Amino acid sequence: MNEPVNVFEFEAIARAHVELSAWDYIIGGAEDEITLRENRAAFERTFLRPRYLVDVSQRDLSTTILGTKIPLPLMLAPTGYQTLSHPEGECETARGAGAMGVPMLLSTVSTRAMEDVARAATGPLWFQLYMMQDEGVNEWLVRRAERNGFRAIVFTVDAMVTGNRERDRRNRLSFANVHVENLLARNEDAPATIINATHYNDLPWKENLTWRDVEWLRAKTKLPIVIKGLLTREDAHIALEHECAGIVVSNHGGRQLDGALATLDALPDIADWCGDEIEIYLDGGVRRGADILKAVALGARAVCIGRPYVWGLAADGARGVARVIELLRDELDLAMALMGIKNVAELDARVIWRRG
Repeated sequence: MNEPVNVFEFEAIARAHVELSAWDYIIGGAEDEITLRENRAAFERTFLRPRYLVDVSQRDLSTTILGTKIPLPLMLAPTGYQTLSHPEGECETARGAGAMGVPMLLSTVSTRAMEDVARAATGPLWFQLYMMQDEGVNEWLVRRAERNGFRAIVFTVDAMVTGNRERDRRNRLSFANVHVENLLARNEDAPATIINATHYNDLPWKENLTWRDVEWLRAKTKLPIVIKGLLTREDAHIALEHECAGIVVSNHGGRQLDGALATLDALPDIADWCGDEIEIYLDGGVRRGADILKAVALGARAVCIGRPYVWGLAADGARGVARVIELLRDELDLAMALMGIKNVAELDARVIWRRG
C-alpha cells in the first residue's frame, strides 16, 4: 500500500498487523457505540467560516500547555496495552511523539514501565493515574512519575468501573498474558499490595471516587493536576474550585457510558463557564487537522488523539506515530491558511457555524 495521505488510511494498514480481539479492543466502544460515532459526527456537523484577503504567508501553529510551548495544539492521549499493537509499545510511541515535539500522556496500564518510557522520550510526558483502594499504590505511582520527569498528573475519573464493551465480551478478551509493567514490583519500594498481587487484575481498583480523592492527590504532589473525563460545566466548575490546572473534556473515546454526549458538543458550554481560569483540553473523534482548529475555536487549549496514533504505531512503529502527527499538523496548517488565520491564538467561536 502506498504511503497514507491521511489518518484514516492508517487504520486499514494497522488492521493487518493486529490480532482480531485486540483490534476490536482498540477500535470498539461501549454497547451500541452511539457515543463512539457521535464523537466523530460532532466534527462533521461543525462548519467553518473563512475570511479572505488576509496575509497568511507566515503562520504559527504553536501554543502552550501548562506553561510548556508545543509545536501545535496536539497531545497523545493515554491508551493502555500498547504492546498489543507493537512489541515496543509505549516506548515506541514516546519516540514518535518526541520526534515531533508533541506531549505524550502515559497510561497507568502501560505495558512498558514509566522509567523505560522516560528514557525513550525526548518530548514532554504527563502521567495518567487510575486510582486504587490502596493509597500507598497511588502515591508510589505518583512518586515514580515525579522522579522520572513527568510534568503533570492526569487523574481519570470516568472509569471507576469498566463500560459494557460488547466486542470484548464477544471475543472473550483476556489480558492474562499482558504485562502491565507500571504495576509490577520492580524494586524494593513497591507497596505490599503490588508485591503480593499475581496479576494486575488482582489489584483493588477504586470504585468510590469522590472530589476528596482530588484533595488527597493535591496534598501528595506539587505537579499540576489535570482531571480527565468531565462533560459538564458543573463538574468543570468544581475542578476549578479544587485548583486543578486543567481538565480533559472526554467520554473515554465512547468506551464507558454509551449515550453520553459527544465531547465537541460538551466543549462550548464548559469553555463559556470556565473562561480562561483553567486550561481545557478535548479528546474524542479528532481525525483531521481541521478538527483541531474547530476544537480550539470552541475553547480547547489543545486536543488529544488516541486511536489514530495507535494505528500509526501498529502500522509502522515510531515512524507511524510521527507520520500521523505530521499529517494532522500539515492539515491544520493548510486549514488555517484557507481560513485566513495566522496563529492559533486568533481562533474563537466566530469562525464556527453549527446548525441551531
